[in-house]
Amino acid sequence: MFARLNAMQIEHLETNGLCGCDDKIKIALASIHYYEEPCISGRNGSGTVFFSNCNLKCIYCQNYEISSLGKGKEITIEHLAEIFLNQQQKQVNNINLVTPTMYAKQILEALKIAKAKGLNIPVIYNTNGYENVETLKELEGYIDVYLPDLKYYSNELSKKYSNVNNYFEIATKAIKEMIRQVGRPVFNNEGIIQKGVIIRHLVLPNHIQNSKHILKWIKENIDENIYVSVMAQYFPTYKAKEDESINRKLNKKEYKEIEDYLYMLDLKNGYIQELGEHEEEYVPNFDLSE
Repeated sequence: MFARLNAMQIEHLETNGLCGCDDKIKIALASIHYYEEPCISGRNGSGTVFFSNCNLKCIYCQNYEISSLGKGKEITIEHLAEIFLNQQQKQVNNINLVTPTMYAKQILEALKIAKAKGLNIPVIYNTNGYENVETLKELEGYIDVYLPDLKYYSNELSKKYSNVNNYFEIATKAIKEMIRQVGRPVFNNEGIIQKGVIIRHLVLPNHIQNSKHILKWIKENIDENIYVSVMAQYFPTYKAKEDESINRKLNKKEYKEIEDYLYMLDLKNGYIQELGEHEEEYVPNFDLSE
C-alpha cells in the first residue's frame, strides 16, 4: 500500500564530455543521509556518496552546485572503495550512489575492491533514469537496489527542462533492464530494502498531465509489486526561477489532483510525499566532506 511521507523523507578523455566529466571520479559529499524513503534511510541512515556533474542539465536541479556547476573533488577508485567501507563501518543501511551514471565503470571497479575487503550491505544506484542499457548490464550482480527517476513523458519537456532528447524512451528501457536484474523489492525484518526497484517521479507545477502520463505508464507496463515514490518536494531554484511555468512550488489543488489520480490507478506499493513548506532546508551542504 502507499505510505505518505513528509517533505524531509524523501557513475582517459583528453577533454571533458557534455556531462562535464573526464576519466577521473569527482565527488562532492559522502555522508549519512536520513531524508530518503523510509525503507532506504530507516533509523541508521543511508550511506550516500554524491557524485559531481551529470548527464542531464535540469534547469531546476536542487543539487545544481554539483550537477551543473561541477563543485567537487577528484578521488581515485581505491579511495572510493575506502569510502564505501567507511560508510559500512558507520552502521548505515546501504551504500547510496547519487548520480553515478557518468562514473559507472569506475564505480564498478571500486565495488569490486570494496566487496573483496568485506563490503556486504546493499548498494543503491540512485539515478536520473537516463541510462545506457549496455552499461547497466555491466553492473549486474553489483547493484542491489535501483532507484531511477522517471521524469518526463514528452520529448518537449525533456528537451526544455533537461536538454536531452528521447528521455522517456531511454529511461523506460533502462527501468525494464533494472527490473530484469533485481526484480521485485525485498525487505529485511526492519523494513529496509535489500533488493529491487523503486521508481521515483517528481511532480512539476503546471505539468500535472505529465505526471499522470508517467503514472499511467507505470500502471500499465510495470509489475504491480514494484514500488513507486511520488515526490512533491519541488521548489524553484537555479534557472527554474526564470521560467514562468515552474517558478513556483506545487499548490494544494495540483497536489490533490495527483493524489486522487494515484489512488484511482490503484498502484499497489509506494510512497507519496506530503506537500511541504521548507524543502530548501533539506538540500545537503556540499562541503566535500567524507
